[in-house]
Amino acid sequence: MAEQTNLKLAPPPRSLERIPLVQNNRSIGWISDQIAQIAEGKTPMWWWLAFIPSILLATMLFVMLAYLVSTGVGVWGPGHPVMWGWAIINFVWWIGIGHAGTLISAILFLLRQKWRTAVNRAAEAMTIFAVMCAGIFPVVHIGRVWFGYWLFPLPNSNSIWPQFRSPLMWDVFAVSTYFTVSALFWYIGLVPDLAVMRDRAKTKIRKFAYGLFSLGWTGSNRHWSNYEKAYLILAGLSTPLVLSVHSIVSLDFAVSQLPGWHTTIFPPYFVAGAVFSGFGMVLTLLIPLRTICKLEDVITMRHIDLMCKVTLATGSIVGYAYGMEFFIAWYGGNPFERTIFMNRAFGTFWWGYWTMIACNVVFPQLFWIKKFRHNLLLVWILSIFVNIGMWFERFEIVVTSLYRDFIPANWGYFRPTWVDIATYMGTFGLFFTLFLLFLRFLPVIAISEVKGVTPQADPHHPLGGAKGGHH
Repeated sequence: MAEQTNLKLAPPPRSLERIPLVQNNRSIGWISDQIAQIAEGKTPMWWWLAFIPSILLATMLFVMLAYLVSTGVGVWGPGHPVMWGWAIINFVWWIGIGHAGTLISAILFLLRQKWRTAVNRAAEAMTIFAVMCAGIFPVVHIGRVWFGYWLFPLPNSNSIWPQFRSPLMWDVFAVSTYFTVSALFWYIGLVPDLAVMRDRAKTKIRKFAYGLFSLGWTGSNRHWSNYEKAYLILAGLSTPLVLSVHSIVSLDFAVSQLPGWHTTIFPPYFVAGAVFSGFGMVLTLLIPLRTICKLEDVITMRHIDLMCKVTLATGSIVGYAYGMEFFIAWYGGNPFERTIFMNRAFGTFWWGYWTMIACNVVFPQLFWIKKFRHNLLLVWILSIFVNIGMWFERFEIVVTSLYRDFIPANWGYFRPTWVDIATYMGTFGLFFTLFLLFLRFLPVIAISEVKGVTPQADPHHPLGGAKGGHH
């Protein structure tokens, strides 16, 4: 027995060792300083260079919306037979962008994936801003915006009640619920970090503002206990929302009788596509941010590698769904369905279909190769291609199913107007304006959660517990 107690286990081979989630053995104090300084320091020049074009684009958005409301929805491209134009394409695209934030925050939290800690805050903020951009399109698309409140079940003298059998009505409730829960989830996660910013604040205004929104946080055991319960409940509420919101968006199409839309594959196919495009946008935003803000030790190559793998997995699911759509059209034996799908691939808008296939199916396959997953410039370019491809997917679904209906005399060609294009570009301005303001005034990474995955926070680690308290 004495001999057995002296035996020591051999360390795992280097190939099996996990890259730490915070590199270079950074101290807990360094993590606070490095993340907080982005919001505390003097506004850097790069921020202004990004913010000024963003605010100009956002201004253009509101000018275009004012022009549309004062003139009529006819200034957009929708017409007969393409009744849904860029507005619905962009709505579905922006909603999809918003899915990665809740997935990273809620589902990965419930699955106890610690790597989410460095990327969840920025992804959650991205979710909220993307849903805000998405909500603009269906509201304005109804034409008479001032009657938008009719979509809600408000008691009124006209006995007008929403048509709850319509999935467009389900959208109103799903998207508004998703936005509310996502905003609450984001804010609850911010509370401990707002207290850190409050305690570090140098001016009375900052101390008051951070103090007000940190809700009197002291970091006591009772506060942490209540915080963790609330966070867990919101994570549990958010998880079904990730699946339900884009499923409901897909039912806008799937419950119709139109060839190309009338299929049961849409809900899982839309959810996979939403997560795919969402992770693409997370990579697009975080890779430059990681370099500009010197966060390489917090957002490590392991984080980039894992996000590339999720992108590869969801992109492969989307590619499988594209193949299944053609199989269902062939196997169903409906000549209209077959014609629509052949027309998508080889008809008037063939260029959109093959752009979609290249960006969503072919290019993400490069992520099978580790060298490519660790090439930051290549990953960043591919993440942009993912978002371009997903936009073209929505374009193909909406336009190619509508522009040729059952009567050849009705066939037309869809062209967006300059107002369509300017409005869409303006939503980018709104998105980046909000994201840059978030970056400037709030901690872009969850300070308390990143500290929780360091060796110092692990009582069983040589640096952790009482031994590592002074580090």
